[in-house]
Amino acid sequence: MPVITTPQEFDVDDLFVDVRRLTGYPLYLKCEGFNFAGSVKLRAANEMVESAERAGALRPGMTIVESSSGNLGVALSLVAVSRGYRFVCITDSRCTQASRRLMQRLGADVRVVSRPHPERGLLGARLDLVRRLCEEHDDYHWLNQYANTGNWTAHYQSTAPQIAKAFPDLDVLFVGAGTTGTLMGCARFFREHNPAVTIVAVDAAGSVNFGGEPAPRLIPGVGTSVRPALLDASLLDDVVIVPEKDTVRACRALLREGFLLGGSTGTVLSGAVRWLRENRPGAGGLTAVAIAPDLGERYLDTVYDDAWVGEAFGPETLTEDPFAPSPAPRAPGHRPPHAQPTPHHPADPVRVGPTSPGSL
Repeated sequence: MPVITTPQEFDVDDLFVDVRRLTGYPLYLKCEGFNFAGSVKLRAANEMVESAERAGALRPGMTIVESSSGNLGVALSLVAVSRGYRFVCITDSRCTQASRRLMQRLGADVRVVSRPHPERGLLGARLDLVRRLCEEHDDYHWLNQYANTGNWTAHYQSTAPQIAKAFPDLDVLFVGAGTTGTLMGCARFFREHNPAVTIVAVDAAGSVNFGGEPAPRLIPGVGTSVRPALLDASLLDDVVIVPEKDTVRACRALLREGFLLGGSTGTVLSGAVRWLRENRPGAGGLTAVAIAPDLGERYLDTVYDDAWVGEAFGPETLTEDPFAPSPAPRAPGHRPPHAQPTPHHPADPVRVGPTSPGSL
């Protein structure tokens, strides 16, 4: 029986959902939302705070400040209140009302940026505000998740080894690209410990992470308007770009199976299915894992609201085939990976879902 004294001590790390009945491919979602922060960001939040404390940069009485579109803000709100810090979260209009309210109930000071920077978008405007606050307040400490090595170290030390233990013969790993902390931590781990694993980044259309043209995005999580310093594309085999309409369709397909998962998860799932269709159409003997970063409660007023979806993406989005690909640009400079599938002999993670392949 687990007994904890702080909320960040609890984190289900061995839950995988078998989605082959839904997708037609041997694909498992590693569900990262079963902790008190509701997302994979709890690990990075805890590691960044602890590393700042160890370095002496964060001391009692100081205030943590960070830019976040939602999930990291919630995670830092939780970690900050449990460790006795004030927390100021700089977010923007894409952050869901549910995430904002949750941060505020946890004691965070939430400030919403509404006017984008002319060149660097809403994220650029958020970062400008963070820097200004730090200049004005000597007791503010910016963790800077976009360049903080603790962001990827958390996943190098935990998320990636958990996947490797559960699937020792893993062929392909799909990871969403936001700040790229999860992506870089997993990529570094597998490059060192099992380089045969194909690492595929999944990014949102309109993101600049991989050289695409910036464009407005409505769903927080995957994608950025300022390329993160953490990103090292040389560690990746391929990149899939997912239009937000496909994110919505994938989320709703999961919901019809009873799984209420977040927008970032829908993006990663849609990208994984697209990549498998294009690169492993038979998928015989292949095993793939996609990291599902978040749960869906915070998206009830957006991704799971018919009126919002109809206005944002058109009413046809509600009835289209969830995995029929929308036109999407290829990321420049990336070729299909060369790793070949190997037989899969999984260990014993907790899994839910059917085990027989099929399709919608």
